[in-house]
Amino acid sequence: MNQTQQKPGVQRREFVARLLAGVPDALVVTGLGSASYDVYAAGDRDSNYYLWGAMGGAAPLGLGLALAQPDKSVVVITGDGEQLMGIGSLATIAAKQPRNLTIVVLDNGHFGETGMQRSHSSLGTDLVAVAKGFGIQGASSTDSLEGCDEVIRRIQARDEVTFAQVFIEANEPPRMLPPRDGPFIKNRFRGALGLQPF
Repeated sequence: MNQTQQKPGVQRREFVARLLAGVPDALVVTGLGSASYDVYAAGDRDSNYYLWGAMGGAAPLGLGLALAQPDKSVVVITGDGEQLMGIGSLATIAAKQPRNLTIVVLDNGHFGETGMQRSHSSLGTDLVAVAKGFGIQGASSTDSLEGCDEVIRRIQARDEVTFAQVFIEANEPPRMLPPRDGPFIKNRFRGALGLQPF
């Protein structure tokens, strides 16, 4: 187990609520499962794009959105298991370097949606080192609520790709389920961007 993961971690819902309150105009993409529940619990917004069943797809979707909307802050909020599934996307993100993209990985060291088996991040994988190895120099970690303020500052600054690994407690708050109607989520999100549904 890596030494950082042994720290107690922060309450996930409290961190996500504080983060989103600090960036009310950001476009938010969630990883599947608990990350979606956390974002929804913080307050549903038309500019939230909830993923269902797209394991590993949050960061690539966030990349495409950041490239298409360069004047807006794009925040991906996902879990360690989902990001590990899509780890190669960090290489493409590093190659494109969209300054308006922030990846927030809520890391409890477990695969929360499949039975709380230990994930690679609690078995020695250092996600910050991986992100930096791909070329994302703005990669760091935090295990405190106060660390949220620095993540907010970096989202607002939009001066580099940001990767934030947030060590959270390995618990499972009550599920708060966002809409599961994919076309509805897509069209509502497009409407928030001033685009017509299709």
